[in-house]
Amino acid sequence: MSSSLEQARKEFAEFEEKVKRSVLLSNLSPEVTAAVLKMALEQFGNVVNIEFVPNLTIPYDMPQCALVEMEDPVKARKVIKTMKDFPFMISGMPRPVSAHPAKAEMFSDRPPLPGRKINFRWVDKSSPDFEVAERLKRLCSRHGKESLALAQLQLEEEEKLAKQQEDMVMANYKKHEMIELLLLDGIAAKLAHRYGIDLSEE
Repeated sequence: MSSSLEQARKEFAEFEEKVKRSVLLSNLSPEVTAAVLKMALEQFGNVVNIEFVPNLTIPYDMPQCALVEMEDPVKARKVIKTMKDFPFMISGMPRPVSAHPAKAEMFSDRPPLPGRKINFRWVDKSSPDFEVAERLKRLCSRHGKESLALAQLQLEEEEKLAKQQEDMVMANYKKHEMIELLLLDGIAAKLAHRYGIDLSEE
């Protein structure tokens, strides 16, 4: 019994070390793959593992999250600090990717806490606990509906932001195209000569 408990404690300690060297990345494009993430984060250090976190509650093509395990906690903290200080865009999302320290509850392979026992039983309708369970059930249902509404709102905001960024890129491209045309036609040189402006590059 004690040997199995010791083994469970060892496994949980190893898992806690894994959590310390992991980062949660949020607001990732649905098109981002593990290979894209690995290539983007290799500049901070060796990427050991990438696990995408599925969102099973929202039937939308939402930005996704991923748990990224780095080679050590120092590299994980470097990822978090750099992404906090500088906007980091991956695969064309209109908003920068966010990085946060990972928590144990986020992992699908989290081992049970050593020595912890969970008991469960059926609750009779006459029991005071039955009303508590019913309230929790209603609360979960309301939370699900609110999450759907917020997700839909976020998607609409993302689409607006993406459109604004696309319009800005096109406007800058047209300005660049117009300047290029003026230089090629010699109009810029004529105007510079007329107004005594030196266009030569030093």
